[in-house]
Amino acid sequence: MHILLQILLLAVGFVCLVKGADIFVSGSSALARNFNVPGLIIGLTIVALVTSAPEMAVSTVAAFQGSNEIALSNVVGSNIFNLLGVLGMCAIIYPLPVDGIVLKRDFPFAIITTILLLLVSCGSVLIGGHFIEYSMDREVAVVSRPVAFILVLLFIGYIVFLILKARNNTTDDDQAGKEPMWKCLLYIVIGLVLIIAGGQIVVNSAKEIARAAGMTETLIGLTIVAIGTSLPELVTSAVAARKGETGMAIGNVIGSNIFNLLFILGISALIHPVSINMASVYDLMILVVVSGISYIFAFTSRKIARGEGILMLMIYAADVVFAILR
Repeated sequence: MHILLQILLLAVGFVCLVKGADIFVSGSSALARNFNVPGLIIGLTIVALVTSAPEMAVSTVAAFQGSNEIALSNVVGSNIFNLLGVLGMCAIIYPLPVDGIVLKRDFPFAIITTILLLLVSCGSVLIGGHFIEYSMDREVAVVSRPVAFILVLLFIGYIVFLILKARNNTTDDDQAGKEPMWKCLLYIVIGLVLIIAGGQIVVNSAKEIARAAGMTETLIGLTIVAIGTSLPELVTSAVAARKGETGMAIGNVIGSNIFNLLFILGISALIHPVSINMASVYDLMILVVVSGISYIFAFTSRKIARGEGILMLMIYAADVVFAILR
């Protein structure tokens, strides 16, 4: 009876997610039209920050509780899922054209920040060249408060830059097709509430079902929690792609990854320095490789095709299997 209730709650959670994303994308698109701002910019800022709320909640709570390894694994796991799972799924629904600005500015910035974090994470290990000597759960480095402060400053600088670019790109279009501001904000708030509530219901129900199936807490964290906190990005981007808002779909993923790495990890490490074990170092290496593969797919034909989307999902499945077996 308990399992049946959890399955029912799981279905209700997914309904809330899908409907909430639909309303949220409609409100965000209308807001973009009101300010004559490209959907890409809205995706990189408002949509990315909002859909990353679950990652923010999980990582900051973990930092306050001293479970700071979760803060890093949650961010890295979510970013891998965003690139492979979210972009892959969206490309299958609707082949994703990628704006040249994203390829020149935002995507490289996300990759560079990931590489910098990897260098910070494994610098001490690289100097000694002792990868083999370390167990997967042994601490090898730390994201200190000075590093965290730099991460947050980089994020603030990036957001300010995007806002200034958006202001420079606005035009004096007529009011045709524009929605009242109160209606845009109402849609965004209602959509956000449904997305967050649906995400929480899905994660909690999935945890209960997984425990009943005999899954360990570690495996649940690597799979259900990482995927669950990225459900808002997945559903919002998928709905945006289905509605033809491909700029918003791409911007949401790239913006969320930048937000996760710089702001969420930065705030978590300011609260409590984040220790890094070898498993996280390997995951960061995987994230760098995955980022490179995703960029190549996007760069080659200025879009992510359905076949590439299928391959991205297959790579993600292989990564999950690796995480389970290691």
